[in-house]
Amino acid sequence: MFIQTETTPNPETLKFLPGKTVLDSGTRDFRDRDEAAAQSPLAARLFEIGEVSGVFLGRDFITVSKSDGDWQHLKPALLGVIMEHYLSGDPAVTGEAAVDEGSFDEADAQTVSTIKDLLETRVRPAVAQDGGDITFHSFEKGIVYLHMRGACAGCPSATATLKQGIENLLRHFVPEVREVRPV
Repeated sequence: MFIQTETTPNPETLKFLPGKTVLDSGTRDFRDRDEAAAQSPLAARLFEIGEVSGVFLGRDFITVSKSDGDWQHLKPALLGVIMEHYLSGDPAVTGEAAVDEGSFDEADAQTVSTIKDLLETRVRPAVAQDGGDITFHSFEKGIVYLHMRGACAGCPSATATLKQGIENLLRHFVPEVREVRPV
C-alpha cells in the first residue's frame, strides 16, 4: 500500500492520501481522543501518537493536526498507523454522523439554501484539496457563521480565505449576506 502525503496551508496539519476510500460520504472531524475512541477506529489509532491534536476524515483523505513535534519524526509513525488500519479491515468510522442542518430563521430558508449550495459546489471542493472543510453553521442578521474543520481549523490563512474568498463569493451571489465569520 502506497500512501501519499501533501502539505497543507496550515503548517500544523498534514494530508494523507491512502489511495482508498476513507469515507463513503460526508466528513468527520475529531478534536480529542475520547470522541475518536467512541466513533472512529482509525482516528483513535492516530490519537495514540501523543502529538496528534486532531484528525479529519474526508472522502479520500485524512488530515492530521499536531500539537507538538516535527513532521519529519511524526510522519513515519502516522503512515504506519494508517497502513495498519487499512490492513486490519476495520472501518474508518462506526455509526452514522449526525446531520446538522444549521440554525436560521425559516424566513431565510431560500437564502440559506443558496448559501449552502454555493458552499457545496464552489467552496468545499477547493478547501478539500487543502485537507480541510468548511460547513454551514448558521445565518443571523446577514452574518453567515461557518465551521472550519481539518486543515482549516487553526490555519494562519483561514481568515483571508473567509474574508477575501468566501465572503466575497457569498456577497456577490447572495445580497443578503453582509459578513462571514468562523464559529
